[in-house]
Amino acid sequence: MRYLLLTGMSGAGKTLALRALEDMGAFCVDNLPPQMIPGLMESCEAAAMAKSVAAFSVDVRSGVSFDSREVSLLLQEVRDVGRQMQIIFLEAGDEVLTDRFKESRREHPLSGDGVSLPEAIDRERMLLQPLREAADYLIDTSEMKPRALTARLREIYQESGGGRELPLRAEVISFGFKRGIPRQADLVLDVRFLPNPFYIPALSRQTGQDEEVRRFVLDHPVTEGFLRREEELLGFLLPHYREEGKKRLVVAVGCTGGQHRSVAIAEALGKWLEENGCLVEVRHRDMELEKARWQNQ
Repeated sequence: MRYLLLTGMSGAGKTLALRALEDMGAFCVDNLPPQMIPGLMESCEAAAMAKSVAAFSVDVRSGVSFDSREVSLLLQEVRDVGRQMQIIFLEAGDEVLTDRFKESRREHPLSGDGVSLPEAIDRERMLLQPLREAADYLIDTSEMKPRALTARLREIYQESGGGRELPLRAEVISFGFKRGIPRQADLVLDVRFLPNPFYIPALSRQTGQDEEVRRFVLDHPVTEGFLRREEELLGFLLPHYREEGKKRLVVAVGCTGGQHRSVAIAEALGKWLEENGCLVEVRHRDMELEKARWQNQ
């Protein structure tokens, strides 16, 4: 395994950074007492974890157990035995940190007992200086938006052996408008304009999973044009969703009852999304309800 030590100034974005690394596929532990690092590494390796990168957040929240010089020595010992550990240090300007603490209304870990916020920030800088000097990556978040921070961490994660981050999960749901739109949908596609197998007696009791219905729906020129345009749209959206940090996309495809057209289109879009790097689940919300209604008539 490869290891990332995330440290730096309170209010510089370590919580956001750790969440971003976790979303990318790293095993993450927040606010780890430094003395526990070697033991946790041994546990990770003994468990033969599937994840290739582990990230530990270490900072002054550990209280008296935190000494950055001792942490630097400990990390050198870790590297001396062959483990690959890199340090990411996050910082920001004093005014930025002060504003962030005022906005969040949270106490600085070193404030209180007569210690003002500016004094706490100065003291923290002094305490963390040895780790800052030892850092492999120094990131100033003063003018950095969350999206830019995530992008920089993605580069570091890949450099650290994490490879590609976890793929986007896509859920494609077919449904019938007469039972309402799925509330969890990010994108809703209305396919009620497509030719309807419902009016073909030989097809009406089948579903969009049956080959005859599937061919009836997909082989129409209007359907081919629709799918081509939807694939172009998704091809444009997917990289932007990934760049934004989106981890799950829900596409809802609706026809009147949710038995024929929406099912066939959902299956086709699910296949396309899978071919384009997504982990895909296709679910047909109303199909069985419609089938049962027909069988009971």
